[in-house]
Amino acid sequence: MALPPSAAVTVFVLTGDRALSLPFWRDVLGLAVREDNPHAVTLAGAGVEVQLVTVGDHAPRPHPVMGWTVPDIVATSQALAARGVVFLQYDGITEGPLGLCTMPDGTRMNWFADPEGTVLMLTQPG
Repeated sequence: MALPPSAAVTVFVLTGDRALSLPFWRDVLGLAVREDNPHAVTLAGAGVEVQLVTVGDHAPRPHPVMGWTVPDIVATSQALAARGVVFLQYDGITEGPLGLCTMPDGTRMNWFADPEGTVLMLTQPG
């Protein structure tokens, strides 16, 4: 059986320091806490449910683990920057303080990280 169209997505994001990461996910990104237990915090909003899972040996990867498609990447990025988000800069790929990358088809992207280095992404289709 294939997944039903109504199936919801939950993303599992690892953290080694919940006290450091939770305020970012809750207060900066604006996700609401649904459940909090010794192993994970479940947050929801902005079209996603995230389980922030505590693991002792967390080491972030250098690639995005999740992202959001937004209608206006500049406005969204400016709003996040006003909350303290710093966008990642990649030589020859990104430009400006918002770290925007524009593809030949007009798609725009940028990347940022949570306090532990977990990379996240915004995309505005071209």
